[in-house]
Amino acid sequence: MDELSFFGGFMEEVVLFLITYVLVFLMYQIFIVSKAKRNKDKKNKKEPLEVLYLKKMYKKLDFKKIPYNQLLQLIALISSFDISVIVTIVVHINNFLLEILVGFFGIIILILISYHVIYLFYKKKGMIING
Repeated sequence: MDELSFFGGFMEEVVLFLITYVLVFLMYQIFIVSKAKRNKDKKNKKEPLEVLYLKKMYKKLDFKKIPYNQLLQLIALISSFDISVIVTIVVHINNFLLEILVGFFGIIILILISYHVIYLFYKKKGMIING
């Protein structure tokens, strides 16, 4: 009987994670990716903050070699994953202040790690300056 309750609780966590992931991913697609694709060819285009962060932190990346649409999709996938992980963790905390602290610092740490993984991915593919 204990095994069944374990899998029931585990499945609830998986469902919560998947629902959060899908909803956040769809919001990224609607509000960030599609907007960035529309503004791609404009003279005074506004790039998403995620792209600006990557350009500022990882100057070795050659953004002329990186397909812009692929980068946007990768950012949407990774950011949705980060937010879903934090939501899944924070749901189990009963103290409001602790929820805010864990959510805030957790998302910052996960974003820094995730965007470094994006950098390593493109570095491995040879999409760096003089690479």
